[in-house]
Amino acid sequence: MSSRREFIKSSGLLMGASLTTAPEDLFAAQKKKMSGAGSLKLRFRPYILNLKHAFNLATSSRTTTPVVLTELEYDGVIGYGEASMPPYLGESHETVTKFLSKVDLSKFDDPFEMENILRYVDEIEVGNRAAKASVDIALHDLVGKLVKQPWYKIWGFDASKTPLTSYTIGIDTAEVVRQKVKEAAPYKILKVKLGRDTDKMMIETIRQITDKPICVDVNQGWKDKSFALEMAHWLHERGVIFLEQAMPKEQIDDNAWLTERSPIPTVGDEAVQRLDDVLKAHQVYHGINIKLMKCTGMREAHKMLTLARALNMKVMMGCMTETSCAISAAAQLAPMVDWADLDGAVLISNDVYKGAEIINGKVTLKDLPGIGIKKI
Repeated sequence: MSSRREFIKSSGLLMGASLTTAPEDLFAAQKKKMSGAGSLKLRFRPYILNLKHAFNLATSSRTTTPVVLTELEYDGVIGYGEASMPPYLGESHETVTKFLSKVDLSKFDDPFEMENILRYVDEIEVGNRAAKASVDIALHDLVGKLVKQPWYKIWGFDASKTPLTSYTIGIDTAEVVRQKVKEAAPYKILKVKLGRDTDKMMIETIRQITDKPICVDVNQGWKDKSFALEMAHWLHERGVIFLEQAMPKEQIDDNAWLTERSPIPTVGDEAVQRLDDVLKAHQVYHGINIKLMKCTGMREAHKMLTLARALNMKVMMGCMTETSCAISAAAQLAPMVDWADLDGAVLISNDVYKGAEIINGKVTLKDLPGIGIKKI
């Protein structure tokens, strides 16, 4: 562990560096065309996502997810955003709408001042990451529409390089697990939630039906490092390709111990929320799971991706249960990641947008401006 601490100490200057460069020429050209009479107007409304199946994790179960849908308008152009609040984030309709009511964008008359705008939003209060993400996503969508380009093109990414996405199977009975595996037929990779005393049953049930690659997410459900290592070997023998957040994030040394010995890559999820967590995760996990709702949105997600790559870490792009708005926003980064878990919109029955799709198990981007969505 001493080498990891020394690396973090010696790399501290990275945290103060800007990890993204705005495409100034593209933005400047469009700014000349704008009337200059516009102002940024933020609107938002609460919404409830209905899940097709109960979502069972190591420590919780739910059938709905609260979200807040945002709109950011400038000069007649509207950008769409979203805050999704699963319970562990500690946010709710009340906290998000309260935070968004404090956001005063009247001081900004230029949407291309993205760094200044999003820094202001981030500094209003500590926390409220999903609420901040809803503004960030809407601003990215708006600016992409103003320059008439999707963000994956603005960032210089190749849409053909998007990975396969996994389909999530929550903890359940053997009968329901079989049903979910059948529903996941179009997907090439399965993501399985573990962390209870039914772990081996879950995997064995799936293996009775399919030999597709599996990734597992324990959601901090295992507490003992020796047990976690034993399970890592057992899972490896059954075609599991990586192990996500096996133990509580506070057990830093235990997670690092597991990473040194695991036959499959380990991924930090709950342990990696924002940019400054990426350095802390180096040598504790093989990779990180970036989610827009954890890190305040696309701006910081891009910075996390850049830093993780500089550290030679694996990167996964994940999601909560979300509409196609937030999924499409996250998908703009998908061409640069190793793994994707962007099935959040297919797990709900009342989406309100159409955007990035899963075709033959692959994240497929639309050649539409902004984050590439349309209202249904």
